[in-house]
Amino acid sequence: MRHLRQHYGLLVSAGKTPKDMERAQAAFHKKEMQQREGASATAEYNAASQAMRVKTERLKALRLAKEEQDRAAAAAAPPPKPKAGKAKKKM
Repeated sequence: MRHLRQHYGLLVSAGKTPKDMERAQAAFHKKEMQQREGASATAEYNAASQAMRVKTERLKALRLAKEEQDRAAAAAAPPPKPKAGKAKKKM
C-alpha cells in the first residue's frame, strides 16, 4: 500500500518530488479548464440550435401564410381571357 499525505487539500504520494506535484497540479488544472470550456461550448451550441429552430419555425409560418394568400388571390381573380388567334379554314 502506498503512503499518502495531504498537500493543499489533495492526497499525494509521499515519494513524489515538488516538481512531480507541480506537473500533476498543472495537468489537473488543465483538465478542469477543458471541462469548463466543454460545458461552455455545449451551451453555446444548444443556444444556437434553439435559435435556428425558432427562426425556421417563424419563416415557415410566414411562407405558409404567403402561400395561403396567393391561393386566395388566385381563387378570387377572374379567369384569364383566351387569346384571340386566327381561325384556320379547312378545305
